[in-house]
Amino acid sequence: MGGLVFSIAFLYASVGFGGASGYLAVMSLFEVPAPIAASTALSLNVVVAGAAFANYARHGHLRQRLLWPFVFTSIPAAFLGGTLNIGQLTYQILLNAVLFYLGLRLLFADNQGPSGRPLKTPSWSLALTSGVILGLLSGMLGIGGGIFLSPLILLAGWGDTKQAAASSAGFILLNSVGGLAGRAWSGTLQYGPLGGILILLGLAGGLAGSYLGVRYLSRQTIRRILGVVMLIAVAWFLVGWLG
Repeated sequence: MGGLVFSIAFLYASVGFGGASGYLAVMSLFEVPAPIAASTALSLNVVVAGAAFANYARHGHLRQRLLWPFVFTSIPAAFLGGTLNIGQLTYQILLNAVLFYLGLRLLFADNQGPSGRPLKTPSWSLALTSGVILGLLSGMLGIGGGIFLSPLILLAGWGDTKQAAASSAGFILLNSVGGLAGRAWSGTLQYGPLGGILILLGLAGGLAGSYLGVRYLSRQTIRRILGVVMLIAVAWFLVGWLG
């Protein structure tokens, strides 16, 4: 399981994600209970997305308007979402339906992205409302929410792929902290015996993957990887569920 966590952290961090959906898929294959899986995934998100955010922001890809308005409402919403318990089947269906749709959109719809067109700026009302929805999903599902924010930025034409990666990494980092706080407050924060080792492996993968994404991957490649990552996450969940 450790090798899979490192690989997921490497791949997801390269596009500004924390990798929670991938960790959750792996842990479901090893039959890790949902409360432990969600808590561990959020903790991995903190270290992996933190590494990605530091790398992308340091290289000038952070666009402030694509992060802070969303975070303002998403953090309290993630805290609230972390206090809610949902059934395992509802949890899997909700997460995978969204990931499947977004993965297909990123792979096959307007693959040129916003290049060649002026970038738009989301209104405050739209950004704040989106933050609430993404934050609730983050806390309930045990993910950072950036896997939803990044394709939203790209499909709406608000930023390019590296700006989306920087924003999603920061969003994931802060919302994961909010989700962990909600779980701690409600008593649902739980870890298995391998939690510390997995977090160290995630940090190593996150540092290496985000360095690759910042320095060597093109914007078009990142967009395609985003789509593939989402569909891989769905496939993993389906294998674990059907198995």
